[in-house]
Amino acid sequence: MRSVLRTAFALAILIPSLAAAQAPGSAPTDPIDAPAGAVAIPLYGHATPGSPSDEIATRLGSDTVLRNITYPTLTPVLPAPDKANGTAVIVAPGGGFLMLSMQNEGWRVARKLADKGVAAFVLKYRLLPTPKADDAFMAVMIKEMTDAAKTPGKAPNISDPAATQDAFAALKLIRDRAAEWHVDPDRVGMIGFSAGAMTTMHAVLEASPPATRAPDFIGYIYGPMGPVTVPTNAPPMFAALAMDDSLFGNGDWSIASAWHAAKRPIELHVYQTGNHGFGMGKPGTTTTMMMDEFLAWMDMQDLLKAKARP
Repeated sequence: MRSVLRTAFALAILIPSLAAAQAPGSAPTDPIDAPAGAVAIPLYGHATPGSPSDEIATRLGSDTVLRNITYPTLTPVLPAPDKANGTAVIVAPGGGFLMLSMQNEGWRVARKLADKGVAAFVLKYRLLPTPKADDAFMAVMIKEMTDAAKTPGKAPNISDPAATQDAFAALKLIRDRAAEWHVDPDRVGMIGFSAGAMTTMHAVLEASPPATRAPDFIGYIYGPMGPVTVPTNAPPMFAALAMDDSLFGNGDWSIASAWHAAKRPIELHVYQTGNHGFGMGKPGTTTTMMMDEFLAWMDMQDLLKAKARP
């Protein structure tokens, strides 16, 4: 029985699609593919590594996740022309660098942004390899999550430098093609969830202009909260976490304190409950307000006010 409980706990804390799952056996509420009309762009053009055929879709609860991504892409989800305000946001889903929660932390988030006039771009970044068979993949996930649960509050010992490279490539692609998408190249931000939050943070900490330029603002959603060395010109940050987050909810908000000490704009939202991976919000908790609060924060930064098209 204890083994079963450990397994269930491990899956719940780091698999975002399960954290916001519907009733068992129900059909996914959103397609795994991009919204109608949205077309994925190979991130590095003809030089994009890997192959789309490597990608595997796996059903987890009421959601579907993607894994074994070797062929990174960026998919624009654009607002109606009469709503467009000239701001762009890259959406980086999470999944422990082993999978991507494209529904819970990708397409739903992008549609919410586009509805508010923001040009959203969902980043399908490269992941660490996992076994092709779903049962073998689940065994790997259970081990990773169980190990992570043994040291709550600390970032799991996982990373993928390729994901950071893909974030920089996405930022450059949008800025290079800003006129085509009617966005301001100086108003290109990122919002990342869990591993996507880590990727977003690396895009700030490892930026080295002019070769690699950081996002102009960031949403840092249930990422590690430990201290970092904040760059002098770090972008404004919106951070959100549930107090009962099984990985990072230990009451340490050092990353926000470091941003504040560096005199950089920071807004922190800490929810009473919602655990890890609440995505667009866990029903019955105030995490359902997170995206509206992020958008209100963007508005406070003058990022939702329409700009003249370039």
